[in-house]
Amino acid sequence: MEKTATAGNKGKKVRSDCHVTIGLTSSGGIVIELTSKVKFMFGADITRRIHEVLHFFEIENARVEMEDSGALPFVMAARLEAAVKKLVSSEKSFLTEFLEVNRYETTKDRNRFSRLYLPGNSPSLMINAGLHHPDGLILDLEDAVAFEKKHEARFLVRNALLSLNFYGTEKMVRINQIPAGLDDLDFIVPHGVNLILVPKCESAEQITTVNKRIAELQKLHNLTAPVWLMPIIESALGVIKSYEIASSADNIVAMAIGLEDYTADLGVRRTNEATESFFARTMLVNACKAARIQAIDSVFSDIADMEALRQNVITSKSLGFDGMGCIHPRQIRVIHENFAPDKAEIEKAKKIVNAFMDATEKGLGVVSLGTKMIDAPVVKRAQKVINLAFSLQLISADWRNEFLAPAKE
Repeated sequence: MEKTATAGNKGKKVRSDCHVTIGLTSSGGIVIELTSKVKFMFGADITRRIHEVLHFFEIENARVEMEDSGALPFVMAARLEAAVKKLVSSEKSFLTEFLEVNRYETTKDRNRFSRLYLPGNSPSLMINAGLHHPDGLILDLEDAVAFEKKHEARFLVRNALLSLNFYGTEKMVRINQIPAGLDDLDFIVPHGVNLILVPKCESAEQITTVNKRIAELQKLHNLTAPVWLMPIIESALGVIKSYEIASSADNIVAMAIGLEDYTADLGVRRTNEATESFFARTMLVNACKAARIQAIDSVFSDIADMEALRQNVITSKSLGFDGMGCIHPRQIRVIHENFAPDKAEIEKAKKIVNAFMDATEKGLGVVSLGTKMIDAPVVKRAQKVINLAFSLQLISADWRNEFLAPAKE
């Protein structure tokens, strides 16, 4: 084991984080050197927290240097534990408070229009992210975290799941590519994660391997809450095997496509027109629809061009996607507005569903709207629009009476 270890981030631009250096000594007790702009107000609390973590891991002699940039308690605890675990071997975990507001499950068919990616080692971007009301918040342990920082990011993501208010959004984590990502599961499955994104997925066997480890952890910790999966397809092989992957487990609720890696695998440049990924996107959509799960489109990387994003979402929706990723909070509103059914879609759906209900009430075997016959798939699609509009509070539960009211007057 090492004699000195560090964890965290420091620098002029760092916010809501801290950097800690711990050196084991043979005597002298715990010596703390604290640098913090809030030392006058919170120095005693920070010092007490350092002692608490070191005592928990039975460290009696050490020199601790901490440069605090406004870290919250769960961040500070994660940084201290990450450094300690480099110095001593311990099976114990210093768990921060599991907030009551975070103790919720999510359903398989909930809306997943948007999912906001948050780097798993950057607490400043996590804090208050839920206030932007994406459908899901992704704490990213994969591409957004440098290799040498992955160890400490796991502790931060674990503590965030416990102690960061997600404001009711779906708590998601993108693990590392299998097999490395299997080690990530120990840090998230026992601590309230709702959905796990499995990156660079290329086979059903990878899903089976992930689920086997999830089941072991659920049994070990006596957990009953569902843990959903969202494989991410990011290669030509993954595209070809997309249905095999989508249908490989009952806890798969959606499948996403990652176009940056996919286009790199093809050796082509990604464009806004997306002609180079048309085959892959439609292949994935068809695989998802056949497996009865949600299809999730890739992120749109230009965070400044809202009109281009809007057009991208419209195209995505027309291809059959049910949502897409985002990398900046400003993208959320545009994604939600354009994935939601518009007024024309809702009015058409009302007419179709009302015609079906009217025919059913009259005992008619044939449903018609004006001079056109309506078959079952059309009714099913219209009912889905109605259900979605109701869930988004775009129509009321009494929509049919309101729809018929003008005709009665």
